[in-house]
Amino acid sequence: MIEGHSMSTTTVRGEKRRDRTHWLYIGVIIAVVAGIAVGWLAPETGKSLGVLGTMFVDLIKMMISPVIFCTIVLGIGSVRAAASVGRIGGLALIYFVGMSTVALAIGLGVGNLLDPGSGLTLDPANAGSGAELAEKAHAAGGTVDFIASIIPTSLLSALTEGSVLQTLFVALLVGFAIQGIGKSGEPILRGIGHLQKLVFRILTMILWLAPIGAFGAIANVVGQTGLSAVLQLGVLMIAFYLTCVVFVFGVLGSLLRAVSGVSVFKLVKYLAREYLLIFATSSSESALPRLIAKMEHLGVQRTTVGVVVPTGYSFNLDGTAIYLTMAALFVSDAMGSPLNMGEQLSLLLFMIVASKGAAGVTGAGLATLAGGLQSHRPDLLDGVGLIVGVDRFMSEARAVTNFSGNAIATLLIGTWTKSVDRERVDEVLSGRLPFDESMMVDDHEPAPEREPASLEKVSV
Repeated sequence: MIEGHSMSTTTVRGEKRRDRTHWLYIGVIIAVVAGIAVGWLAPETGKSLGVLGTMFVDLIKMMISPVIFCTIVLGIGSVRAAASVGRIGGLALIYFVGMSTVALAIGLGVGNLLDPGSGLTLDPANAGSGAELAEKAHAAGGTVDFIASIIPTSLLSALTEGSVLQTLFVALLVGFAIQGIGKSGEPILRGIGHLQKLVFRILTMILWLAPIGAFGAIANVVGQTGLSAVLQLGVLMIAFYLTCVVFVFGVLGSLLRAVSGVSVFKLVKYLAREYLLIFATSSSESALPRLIAKMEHLGVQRTTVGVVVPTGYSFNLDGTAIYLTMAALFVSDAMGSPLNMGEQLSLLLFMIVASKGAAGVTGAGLATLAGGLQSHRPDLLDGVGLIVGVDRFMSEARAVTNFSGNAIATLLIGTWTKSVDRERVDEVLSGRLPFDESMMVDDHEPAPEREPASLEKVSV
């Protein structure tokens, strides 16, 4: 997930719009602390507040179908745009799918190794709406019935009945149909782009209720399990951060050294200002214009940068991929109903598809996680309330990992396509050819001609 299109300071008609997301961050922290206190000191009261978390999850659940529909259709539009530029785009797409799969697999591996939610075992009686969905899931029958249930009654019913797999199926049909139409389908794609902005605006509004949802969910969990819940959530956060560090410096860093002969530590130092910007906004999108400028300055040809970076911002979300699988395993363990290996692999396949293009707003990752659980194990859906309290604290790691993955991917694909000046890379990373900061008039200035949701406007 560009994890989060934060409402960072942007230039609108020559005026500055203030960043107010830090108030949401502060609100979530206060809510989590208050929820822990209430659940610990008054367990019965804490349990009764669980309905607040459930209501917030229901609001997120309400947005699952429109988020997945818009992101998948626009994601397929990105595939078409990238593929149209030939070898660079095709190679980038293959790499992105492969690396996202690796990231998802690493998340599953670490989640299975640590079992961070295994000590909680929450009372399923508090998961009302999830239990109702579970009954519907069990009524679906065997494998053949499950496959048959993916086909909706009508094209629009998939978006209104809340079936995630049906929504995914329809989104894939619509996306490829628009591709088949050709240029005459571009207005439709733009229309869905406008619809996505509306959907994400609604989701952003819902996220301002996150402190209330986090308060109720944490109070309920601590009321049921005591302070062990806090320890387990802490283990999940630490494990996620460490996994992201190992992935960036171990997996991606080793690949970068082997293919391009570049030190990942020098690259991270070169992009230090962008990392600070991401930590300040919890959004890798805020550093998109700077990444494009810096990768071009580094010596990667403009054509390669213009294709790889915007496509990667929709398709190469390694941090989000790790988060999705680890969070899903945590929820299943905490609910006392762990996912078996078959369910994990099935969820892995779902996440590979559903996470593509799931970018643009804080909470898209949360909606994708809820969608994955709803499609595979509806009885676990209300467990997403557990993640609400700590989701905001993990957004920086997601954003930084996504950003790092796209910076490294640009160098790797530049090397494979021989579109990078290796000598200039050495000069820049050694500090002998510093980046001219005067090129960036405003760190937060949007780059509309290179929007990650579509490559139609990329000049190549």
